[in-house]
Amino acid sequence: MKIRTLKKLGLMTVLLFIITSFHLNAQTKKITIDEAIKIAIENNKENKIALLNVEKADEAVDEAFGYALPVVDVSANYSRFVEKQKMPFPDFAALLGNATYGILFDENVIPRDESKFKPVNYTLQSFSLANNYQAQINVSQVLFNSAVLTGIGASKKYSNLSKEAFRSSASKTILNVQKSFYGVILTKELLEITKASLQNGEENLKNVKAYLSQGLVSEFDALQAEVRVENIRPVVMQMENTYKIAKEGLKILLGLDQSEDIEVDGSISYTKEELPEKGETINKALTTNIEIGVLELKKDVDKAFIDLERADYWPTLAAFGNYTRAGSAEDFKFQNYSSAMVGLSFSMNLFKGLRTSHREQQAKITAQQTEEQFFQLKDFVTMQVKTKILDLERVQSNIEAQERNVKLAERANEISQVRYKEGTGNQLEIQNADMALRQARINKLQSEYDFMLAKFELDQLLGKLEERFVKPYIEN
Repeated sequence: MKIRTLKKLGLMTVLLFIITSFHLNAQTKKITIDEAIKIAIENNKENKIALLNVEKADEAVDEAFGYALPVVDVSANYSRFVEKQKMPFPDFAALLGNATYGILFDENVIPRDESKFKPVNYTLQSFSLANNYQAQINVSQVLFNSAVLTGIGASKKYSNLSKEAFRSSASKTILNVQKSFYGVILTKELLEITKASLQNGEENLKNVKAYLSQGLVSEFDALQAEVRVENIRPVVMQMENTYKIAKEGLKILLGLDQSEDIEVDGSISYTKEELPEKGETINKALTTNIEIGVLELKKDVDKAFIDLERADYWPTLAAFGNYTRAGSAEDFKFQNYSSAMVGLSFSMNLFKGLRTSHREQQAKITAQQTEEQFFQLKDFVTMQVKTKILDLERVQSNIEAQERNVKLAERANEISQVRYKEGTGNQLEIQNADMALRQARINKLQSEYDFMLAKFELDQLLGKLEERFVKPYIEN
């Protein structure tokens, strides 16, 4: 009996653990705007690509420095003739015999006999030993090469460009997150406004039915109240779907699992502030805009590449040295010897079919294209800054009017309720007052959201980027 009880307790404990774990895993994850930005920067594909470009550029800098360092090569080889190579050569035996007889005849050691002299013919002979080896070390150091020096500078500029491009990508990601994050909050608050309207309608319907049961109102009023509730209900369902879709869109932007449930932790807030002066803001944007900064660095890179192509006209001076150890043998008893050499090497191209000139011209054209893009972007930024300031002015003016409109709508709604209770009003007045109040609150909330977005977009145009979001990924 005790054993069965223990088994049941054990099974209940396991089930409780599973249920608790599932509940913990299924908990909704709350995300603040800062957390959303950090997650998006880490997961965004474009940011990852831009960050890989930064790493690639840093490697290019190290590679460029490598061209200025000494080059050390070591080589070794061993060979054995399976069949020795031969070459035609005068017959040594005939030459030696003829020379010997010639001396003997000339010195009168023996009587001259011309028959002793043999004709000298060519025979195939080998002058190689069967086994050969050679080990060699070569060292070279560039003393002057304009392309190497220019390449180091160009690689550093390219590295700076890639880092600024990453900051630009991060800035765009932040703006997209801000839009999506506060878009979720907007739909959530719109849902709350709509739910509040539905709740008011249901309470009104409950009261009207109570009045109807006492014969204080007509059936027509009850029908109007019920129609009002049923008209609002599908709007609530639509807003719930919109809210869910907005959250799904935010999860996609953040690179989160679609099965994960999230809640945004924040609110849409508005504080009246002094708007920036147009001319001063435009001048600041033209100085601090990140995209303009990217093209500024791109112009520097283009100039460096022009210099790099032009460097091909300059000579190259290098020092070199080598040490060789070699040996040959017929039977692995090598006869070894060493040799060493140092020197200077000078080279300069005189003619390459005008290829250097054409490459230089292509680099200049690329620089001109960047220059045109630069001026085009400055015009675009100027127009965008003007547009955003006008948007801020318009929306701020609308918010002030809508705040007053909400108060008027709230007062009108209160009056319609009082009039109906006193018997001087009707359901149509209540319905119209509720719709007007709901729309006034929606208009105010939408304008506050538009004001926040316009500020975010203006900040992005001004190049405002909190370095804490990008500092973990790149060094300044």
